[in-house]
Amino acid sequence: MDIWGRVALITGAARRVGRVLALELAKRGANIAFTWYFDDEPHAQTHAEIEALGVRVYSQQCDTSQPDQVTALVDATVRHFGQLDILINNAATWLNKPALEITPAEWDTVMAINVRGPFFTAQAAAKHMLQHGGGVILNITDLSAFQVWANNAHHAASKAALVSVTKSLAYELAPTIRVNAIAPGTVMLPDGLSPEAEAAKRQWAESKSLLRRVGTPEDVARTAIFLIESDFATGGVYFIDGGRALV
Repeated sequence: MDIWGRVALITGAARRVGRVLALELAKRGANIAFTWYFDDEPHAQTHAEIEALGVRVYSQQCDTSQPDQVTALVDATVRHFGQLDILINNAATWLNKPALEITPAEWDTVMAINVRGPFFTAQAAAKHMLQHGGGVILNITDLSAFQVWANNAHHAASKAALVSVTKSLAYELAPTIRVNAIAPGTVMLPDGLSPEAEAAKRQWAESKSLLRRVGTPEDVARTAIFLIESDFATGGVYFIDGGRALV
């Protein structure tokens, strides 16, 4: 798929990796719709940055764990642009807690945001894509779907489920819609770390990478662009982790 002139919807794109995904697609001529959740996210600034690249932008606050909201989001995107060609399910939550302390409510929250949200957003988007001849769906998972990490049972289960959702959608929506997943390693450090904590976290992340460096959001964006443009790629999970999955 040629990116120029297409419409891409990216969830959770006001900041961090989602923001870079939106900007990189906009640089290649895609019109961008994106969501944010928290009021204090810099969504207006991101909106302006995308618009400054000369493309059209639509942004909306959305709780992607709620199917009625994502259906309304997709419908609003199509009304605004007249089409929807690319969906990137980026919005997610990450809660850390020992397995024996996870509550049913916490389990349900993680599953709702990390699995139910992407599934029903993809379902709504796919209905429009099928009517208009095709599209591309990308799901952002991570290495916890494939590795065992302490205090991440609910997160890992949700990301593993998202991998399964990716494969099921790729199978059922072919040949009209292609569906893939990207599994980043450490491509950004957590916000709000002290200089000492950031240095320690960076050293740890570098030690886990065969390439001995922390990745960047641009590494994820380049992979997304490849998967959008590569018309023979579907049903795959693409590791952007500096080799961490092998460590």
